Amino acid sequence: MILHKDIDKVLISQEEIENIVNSLAKQIEKDYNDKEFIMVGLLKGSIPFMADLMRHIHLDFFVDCITAASYGSGTETSGTVRIVHDMTVSVKDKHVLIVEDIVDSGHTLSAVVNMLMERGAKSVKICTLCDKPARRKVPLVPDYSGIEVPDAFIVGYGLDFAQKYRNLPYIGILKPEVYETT
Repeated sequence: MILHKDIDKVLISQEEIENIVNSLAKQIEKDYNDKEFIMVGLLKGSIPFMADLMRHIHLDFFVDCITAASYGSGTETSGTVRIVHDMTVSVKDKHVLIVEDIVDSGHTLSAVVNMLMERGAKSVKICTLCDKPARRKVPLVPDYSGIEVPDAFIVGYGLDFAQKYRNLPYIGILKPEVYETT
């Protein structure tokens, strides 16, 4: 594996990610075995995770996406959540599984969960690859959580800084000098 020049160290290897995805898929299959559901990816960060997760879940389900923004190009959430791109299917009387790359402050997910419940979803659960509870600003606990991560700025496998590094096959800690100079 070639380490990107802006990465301080690898936090979660490609192999570890594969194992986490497989484990989460098995849990979801068990819980949704007798339920019709919609898997909703929060764009853009969830793309690699959701694509891999979908391939490991051997059930029928709908797929849709939402783009919600609260970060812009900075490293701190603004706390204000905007829906930039909305879903194309109705969630009324449906079970919804939100797929997210990381739960950080919880602002974005809390707003999206509330919005989907207001639209009449039967249930809304959250599946995240990474959970960073040290940064939580709102009371939110993911229903399916891959791995707890430290309070560090991480990128790769969908996670970005200023829209870069999403394509890394691992999750690494970004060197401070990269984001402190921006």
